[in-house]
Amino acid sequence: MSLFTNKTLLITGGTGSFGNAVLNRFLKTDIGEIRIFSRDEKKQDDMRHEFQAKMPEVADKIKFYIGDVRDIASVRNAMHGVDYIFHAAALKQVPSCEFFPIEAVKTNVLGTENVLTAAIEAGVKNVVCLSTDKAAYPVNAMGTSKAMMEKVIVAKSRTVSPEKTKICCTRYGNVMCSRGSVIPLWIDQIRAGKPITITDGSMTRFIMSLDEAVDLVLFAFEHGESGDILVQKAPACTIQTQAEAVCELFGGDKTAIKVIGIRHGEKMYETLLTNEECANAIDMGNFYRVPCDKRGLNYDKYFNQGDAERNTLTEFNSNNTDLLSVEETKAKIASLKYIQDELAKESK
Repeated sequence: MSLFTNKTLLITGGTGSFGNAVLNRFLKTDIGEIRIFSRDEKKQDDMRHEFQAKMPEVADKIKFYIGDVRDIASVRNAMHGVDYIFHAAALKQVPSCEFFPIEAVKTNVLGTENVLTAAIEAGVKNVVCLSTDKAAYPVNAMGTSKAMMEKVIVAKSRTVSPEKTKICCTRYGNVMCSRGSVIPLWIDQIRAGKPITITDGSMTRFIMSLDEAVDLVLFAFEHGESGDILVQKAPACTIQTQAEAVCELFGGDKTAIKVIGIRHGEKMYETLLTNEECANAIDMGNFYRVPCDKRGLNYDKYFNQGDAERNTLTEFNSNNTDLLSVEETKAKIASLKYIQDELAKESK
């Protein structure tokens, strides 16, 4: 953690699952201060009490700021003395964004513009913004707003020297057991003696843990260049496979899984890298790096010359990545602390 020694880290949307994962990872290191910026005072108060109880010796490193990324004044108020930012604040529920698309724009697009503007003004050294696979070939309002967010990030990176402020973006799929995700719902349904509900069994989704989400952000922080989008080579599984794995772990009836149909704005599979991005993507082992297009607005020279070569990599989506079996999915789910805690409740 030497990069974070005595540094101040700001996490927007910090009371969410990602913010909690970062606190659990960083709080006992030599980091100087972690600022939690969000608009929900109740969640902040809950988080304050939780970490005072479980990490009392380091809990005073956490500082809480009430504010909203939609309000640049409140963002600026939290920005003084900040070295690094993880920008996680977002509206991310697909159905709610379908019904209230302008609200998604206000938070995901304009809110990101506010965070980056304030960060550049304050001389923040490094900003990593969190995006989603739904931003690639978007078909719903949430994905479209996140795609525009990515465009804002890339455009903003062109306006500031990377030596002053480096701005990167991570894109990842479904984070298992994060707030509002499906596995906790299924566990509740099993415990209530109800059949678990799925949208479409053949639908595929990338899956990763919260720890892997933090790993991706840290990789982008350390290895990304300004304007980059970074992606983890995540595995995927069908919704049917994931549902059966949860049933096997928690004693649910696999034969009673109920199909309720696709919700507003959902896709049958998700994409982490588009064909167009694959043309320039750089393979970095467990990750792909997509550099931003550094060309300016002088298009005239491209009438006579274009890109000579293109990568052979094609679209990276949840249908053509490694598809996990029920046993593999069960092992991945069972490794999560949330699941271990829930299974411990079952044995009492």
